[in-house]
Amino acid sequence: MTPSAVHDALARISPYIVRTPMLRNAVLDQRTGGRIVIKPEVLQRTGSFKLRGATNALRKLSEGQRAAGVVAFSSGNHAQGIACAAAALGMPATIVMPADAPAIKRDATAFWGATIIPYDRATEDREAIARDVAARTGAVLIPPYEHEDVIAGQGTAALELAADAAAAGLAMDALLVCTGGGGLVAGCALALSDVSPATAVYAVEPAGWDDTARSLAAGRRVANDLQGSKLCDALLTATPGALTFSINSRLLKGGLVVNDDEVRAAQAFAARQLKLVVEPGGAVALAALLAGRIEAADKVVGVVLSGGNVEI
Repeated sequence: MTPSAVHDALARISPYIVRTPMLRNAVLDQRTGGRIVIKPEVLQRTGSFKLRGATNALRKLSEGQRAAGVVAFSSGNHAQGIACAAAALGMPATIVMPADAPAIKRDATAFWGATIIPYDRATEDREAIARDVAARTGAVLIPPYEHEDVIAGQGTAALELAADAAAAGLAMDALLVCTGGGGLVAGCALALSDVSPATAVYAVEPAGWDDTARSLAAGRRVANDLQGSKLCDALLTATPGALTFSINSRLLKGGLVVNDDEVRAAQAFAARQLKLVVEPGGAVALAALLAGRIEAADKVVGVVLSGGNVEI
């Protein structure tokens, strides 16, 4: 993949997504000693960045493929993105979701008209279920991160943030990105390798699910033991994707890890100071900044708030 795919994606999806604003906050700047620029994808349609990749992938399908429909597997945010993007195109959508997914994510996916197939995280293979649906129906399978069009779409968030920062006379020294399978951070890293190559891009993960951080350190893909806290439900992947890691291993500066208390503190900060509802998985990048995982003093640091679909 090349950065041009992200530029093409932005041109393709711009009419169908929200161009979320760049936010600044004086309290956050004072606390960190830096100039912090925030990309609030919680304000995106469907409440997360996932709509970007889903829209890009589905808008690239042929008419025949669209008629056959789409199938996806997701804990919730990719599910909503696919369901919403499919509804806009008049496509049937089937989503394989864990039975214990937050009700807000199940209900929002159903709102867009998708058929939901529940599964047991502990005993069933969601990818196998989705592949079976695709084989039986002819539907196109769009995975949550191991897909070039999905990655390119997610990277449009970083293109927008870099452009808004530049318009304000700022150049990001670093960008912190919430990371599960690695699609968002891969797309962001690709985008910035073109428009802001001096920006150090970091993957941020919850403790116990830090497969990207450990894989970057090891120089190869390593797996989680799946025994960590389930607080950050949107980021619970077993191992980095092969495609995403092939990008991230080249372009990322490193991986940062935060614990549950730090995530909750970040959610509270976002609510009190930014007036934003952020889900746990969407708050890990902010948590890393607030916990001092990188030195922000006298630097311009970007933070992606990747999702806001949380029960309150």
